[in-house]
Amino acid sequence: MTAATRLLRGVPPEYRDRMMEMAHEVAFDQDTRIFEENGTADRFWVLRSGAVTLDLKVPGRRPVTVETLGPGDLLGWSWMFPPYQWDFGAEALSPVRAYEFDGADVRAACDADPALGYALTRVVAEILAHRLEAARTRLFNL
Repeated sequence: MTAATRLLRGVPPEYRDRMMEMAHEVAFDQDTRIFEENGTADRFWVLRSGAVTLDLKVPGRRPVTVETLGPGDLLGWSWMFPPYQWDFGAEALSPVRAYEFDGADVRAACDADPALGYALTRVVAEILAHRLEAARTRLFNL
């Protein structure tokens, strides 16, 4: 995974500290469905351990794995952009520990501090571009 997928490494330290104040730890068992494509996106995670697959529904086929995420990676960006619906599905490939963030709380912090909002938006946009390219490549190979 490239550094562009690492949310907490991508924001300046003072914003990383503020972000971590909004986080709480969660765990997912292996094979847990974390969210479904088109579901309500109201939170996101930074993985601490384990692996999560992102998948995409393809008509007439089983869901296609778009990418596998690991420690340090951002899970979920749809909380940031209306209509706040997941673009992919996600499932724990192994037991997962993660930091969970409430999307509305983080958006409010970004609104209150535009420099934080800009830094976070820039990093999430880089991650989004990487993930969309991975999805495009995977679908092209089908």
